[in-house]
Amino acid sequence: MMDNRAVVYVEPGKVEVRDISYPDLVLRDGPGVNPLNVGRKCEHGVILKVVTTNICGSDQHMVRGRTTAPSGLVLGHEITGEVIEVGRDVEFIKKGDLVSVPFNIACGRCRNCKERNTHVCDNVNPDRPGSAYGYVDMGGWVGGQSEYVMVPYADFQLLKFPDKEQAMEKILDLTMLSDIFPTGYHGAVSAGVKPGSTVYIAGAGPVGLAAAHSAQLLGASVVIVGDLNAERLMQARSFGCETVNLREHPNLGEQIEQIIGEPEVDCAVDCVGFEAHGHGHAHGEAPATVLNTIMQVTRAGGRLGIPGLYVTGDPGAVDEDAKIGTLKIRFGLGWAKSHTFVTGQTPVMQYHRNLMQAILSGKAQIAKAVNATKISLAEAPAAYTAFDKGASKKFVIDPHGLVKN
Repeated sequence: MMDNRAVVYVEPGKVEVRDISYPDLVLRDGPGVNPLNVGRKCEHGVILKVVTTNICGSDQHMVRGRTTAPSGLVLGHEITGEVIEVGRDVEFIKKGDLVSVPFNIACGRCRNCKERNTHVCDNVNPDRPGSAYGYVDMGGWVGGQSEYVMVPYADFQLLKFPDKEQAMEKILDLTMLSDIFPTGYHGAVSAGVKPGSTVYIAGAGPVGLAAAHSAQLLGASVVIVGDLNAERLMQARSFGCETVNLREHPNLGEQIEQIIGEPEVDCAVDCVGFEAHGHGHAHGEAPATVLNTIMQVTRAGGRLGIPGLYVTGDPGAVDEDAKIGTLKIRFGLGWAKSHTFVTGQTPVMQYHRNLMQAILSGKAQIAKAVNATKISLAEAPAAYTAFDKGASKKFVIDPHGLVKN
């Protein structure tokens, strides 16, 4: 039996690299595993040798103690790897295949999966529709910030790269297909971005940068990115975005007017989520800030894409309502302006194949847009700290030292 090491959540503000069990094709009991999932056989699954696995802003919510994640939870839902073992019921995926793993686990058999709503699969999480690797209240599927990981429903879910050598040359781009690129793209598509659109992106973290690059790919005429972090805004400008520093210039409508001549945009994307802060120098956490602001600055009849994470349980929230996901949203404003809201996890499988083709053809430069930065597994705890402090980087863990660029 081979060894396996992984990034594990310990307590608020602390992660460690620990030895964990080598995976097999059964979901064993462990931190966060739903009792109804314990012992679940996965002969439809595969074992992957992880080639790359990324640190996500969603992971940071747990690491900050802003969820009910249990100590010992293995983190990581952005996984790219080489197949080294296949289950009895796997027909089309083979040993040696290099594959991207959608972060949302989906069976391919339920009504939602058959309707391409793989983000709300009915069969993988006993608590509620939808699941993900290494995430709180998502059924307990073991995370992929590790050396090896088990992936169920392989034939249905996995995206095989057509040429392994070519894929390794572009692996820092292709590693983004498991979550961040489809999530940013989904946000832009949900907001109705089309050729000529003016777009506001709230948040210049990795998802916001991915959404901004996606808006460019979709033909937007102007992409404006707003954030409180000057370093992250500099990264947005590096690939042609306009930016607004909301710490220095809290009135977003005025800043948009200075850029495009009017205080409203055609559409907007929330890439911040429930840990949003108010605008200006002295404002603290205000979880509804982004949602209310994008309603203000989006024209009547416009659309709002909301891939930013919102939760039903937040023990560190600023008030009792926010602890259960009840936020002070100006829904009447959105109603009066006939806005369309699109929320929830991204159905990765709707997008990942086409985005792969965009990367392989050179049309998409997602690694450059999000400042992909390779690290070792041992460096992951320090990277979590740097990311939490606002580093303008997308950290890509290379557990086996296979990434050359």
